[in-house]
Amino acid sequence: MAHDHHHQHKHDSAPGHGHDSAPGHGHDSAPGHDHDHGHEHMDWAEMAPLLEAQAELYTPLYRQAMTWLAREVTEPGLVVDVGSGPGVVSCLFADTFPGARVVAVDGAGPLLERARARAARLGVGDRFGTLAGDLPGVLGELEYPADLLWASQSLHHLGDQRAALTALAGHLAPGGTLAVLEGGLPGRFLPRDLGIGRPGLQARMHAVEEDFFAEMRASLPGTVAVTEDWPALLTSAGLEHSGTRSFLLDLPAPVSDEARAYVVSSLSRMRDRVGDGLDAGDRATLDRLLDPGDEASVHRRQDVFVLVAHTVYTARRPS
Repeated sequence: MAHDHHHQHKHDSAPGHGHDSAPGHGHDSAPGHDHDHGHEHMDWAEMAPLLEAQAELYTPLYRQAMTWLAREVTEPGLVVDVGSGPGVVSCLFADTFPGARVVAVDGAGPLLERARARAARLGVGDRFGTLAGDLPGVLGELEYPADLLWASQSLHHLGDQRAALTALAGHLAPGGTLAVLEGGLPGRFLPRDLGIGRPGLQARMHAVEEDFFAEMRASLPGTVAVTEDWPALLTSAGLEHSGTRSFLLDLPAPVSDEARAYVVSSLSRMRDRVGDGLDAGDRATLDRLLDPGDEASVHRRQDVFVLVAHTVYTARRPS
């Protein structure tokens, strides 16, 4: 069993508030690569409700992934959510594996407070724990090895991803599984031709985000460039690659109010993060899309949708 540590360790890269921050990576996932990189400046208590709402929107995708994982991991004793954010996915694991203890691990104490409250509200608090601290070192506080480690869009926030995988593998029980959610396809929300501006806006935004993501990776402490061949990286960590599968979130137009709010927040973050990388025409179009008073905005238009794919890689520790 893991201790329910409510203290908060200092975090420099605080990986894993995926239950999101920015697009594409993270449990909330918006378009492109996730997380509002620069965690040390984040007010996690303020961000928590948004991260929860985003993760809840992605619940159909996570449930697909868990159904797939349950075919490989049967009756786990300990499931660890590495980079759990506010615990939406952690609690889904508690529901998927009713005999398991679940531990949510994150660098942000306020998010783990939400995770504990959520677990109590859902009636799984008696088998739910949290650990606050830097990844992967804080996993040393687990009292026994995990049967399933889930790392969703948290590894790309660590400078040396290969070393991080090796560290995670060391916390698996013999025969245990490491499941890594990284990559896939960035979220799409809008048709190619919006009727305003130059067609292909989202494709150009994603291209700018790729550059932004590469700069983020390059700036991490101790960063090591690696080919992001996840099956090969898992094998190099001493594990046996056991599967790869992508899962789709498909919310067609017209979307719910919750999905529309997600699109608005995602595009707003992208505007703040990469707007300077767009030309003046695209910035003007994006500003119109985010203006609640504009008939062409995502607040009002009926062709808004959410379509995204996340890829999960699994590997087992030899028995």
